[in-house]
Amino acid sequence: MTLHRWVGILAVGGFTTFPVALGAQAAAGAPSAGAVRVTGGLVRGVDAPSGIRIFAGIPYAAPPVGPLRWKEPQPVAPWKGARNATRFSPRCMQLPVFNDMVFRSNGMSEDCLYLNVWTPAPSGATGRLPVLVYVYGGAFVGGDGSELRYDGESMARHGIVVVTMNYRLGAFGFLALAALTRESPHHASGNYGLLDQAAALRWVRRNIASFGGDPRRITVGGESAGSISVCALMASPLTRRLIAGAIGESGAMMHSRFGPVTLDSAEHLGQAFLDSAAARTLAELRALPAESLLRVSGRPGGRRFPVSVDGYFLPATPTDIFAAGKQAHVPVLVGWNSEESGWPDLLGNRQPTSESYAAALRERFGERAGEILRLLPDSSPAQVMDAAGVIAGAEFTAYGTWMWARLQQRTGRAAVYLYFYAHPRPAAEDPVQNPSHAGAVHSAEIEYALGNLATNQVYEWTPDDYALSDTMQAYFADFVKTGNPNGAGLPHWPAATVGGSPEVMILSVPLRAAPLPHDAVYRFFDRFYGNRPAH
Repeated sequence: MTLHRWVGILAVGGFTTFPVALGAQAAAGAPSAGAVRVTGGLVRGVDAPSGIRIFAGIPYAAPPVGPLRWKEPQPVAPWKGARNATRFSPRCMQLPVFNDMVFRSNGMSEDCLYLNVWTPAPSGATGRLPVLVYVYGGAFVGGDGSELRYDGESMARHGIVVVTMNYRLGAFGFLALAALTRESPHHASGNYGLLDQAAALRWVRRNIASFGGDPRRITVGGESAGSISVCALMASPLTRRLIAGAIGESGAMMHSRFGPVTLDSAEHLGQAFLDSAAARTLAELRALPAESLLRVSGRPGGRRFPVSVDGYFLPATPTDIFAAGKQAHVPVLVGWNSEESGWPDLLGNRQPTSESYAAALRERFGERAGEILRLLPDSSPAQVMDAAGVIAGAEFTAYGTWMWARLQQRTGRAAVYLYFYAHPRPAAEDPVQNPSHAGAVHSAEIEYALGNLATNQVYEWTPDDYALSDTMQAYFADFVKTGNPNGAGLPHWPAATVGGSPEVMILSVPLRAAPLPHDAVYRFFDRFYGNRPAH
């Protein structure tokens, strides 16, 4: 991956913004000789020195502003001439929540429904290459398709077309209201961010052949909220037939704090937001400036806007859809990290002792705490920290992701490949701001999997890091191409089996296939939450 120039980086709140050009490769590249026809008109990108053609800021839906705020995405308006697709679009409205997001977006706006394409196909080539559509994470309140860690050039050099897209966030993307439900032709509200993703997938299906991509070979991938989205896209009747494969990193729509809730519950949360905005009607709420809505959502104790079972995008919970075998029957590559959460998330301010650990488990699991106490050693502070971290990580993302994989194994008709990412990041250049961790923290694998270590100058990457990244890129690219991560020269990655503890690929140094760590913990959670037993 060519190093991006870091001149002029500016920290704004919890964000870092980057010059809005495509980076060093585009700055050194030339405008593309050939324009590409897409829905709406012609677009012209840039040719990078690597040979990858890059198109940024292509509109896939009309701006969701004015009367289209809180509406299903609408078709783009045609334009005349060739539109320059050489700068990333504005990111969707969001507060500065996460300090590890490095954007190249052209500011921030409600007018944000754009996508980006990286393709190795020469100008004029038509649809043969497999496609990866990658959905960003950020708890459905932050993130952007321009982030450096999602840059598609490195993966495109493996012979695939890569797409990232923006989707609406927070109140703009997930507000449900009874008034919105009444005006909807589908009698649904909320989930606009997921409907944006569905519209982007339909755009890719219709247009990706113009970039050399195969519309029948679209794999969707994502991390955290992006992974939760992939799970939902597999479940939704609007999108499940558009997908040829799925990659999920640390997140699922099962046992998720991000939903889904009932539409009635989401509407009640939306009514509380309307009241806090001092608006009496939907019309008044639509008339408020976007910045005002953002400020209201960011007040202390700010409102929550979860995904809901709206009867349209989601006719039932994804858990029920997968259990009934009504999801997309496609190969799935899914996993999570060794340190998804830390021990303080279970113990709070208490010291890591056996007594405090047992007390925390009793508070959390009541009379069944003894079952889980027997599963992990806790005789020293170090063991307590490890055990509490496993439990907290399971609650956060690991158990839900495990449940997604198990349901897909049980009712799906294609292979499931599981990973456990355990490679900690190396030392940081500023260890005070970025302390080291014994394990792999939430989101740590993204730059490795997508080949973007060089874009993150926070850490002092080593040859081992680059070697692991090369291997992970090869696994992911092979999966996009064939539905199987195995390829020439790679250690064998076994498909997960339904019986017993599944074998997973331990993504670390060294790589190895092994039984899933902490499988007994996830099985306890399955019993505790009353789900069907895992066979």
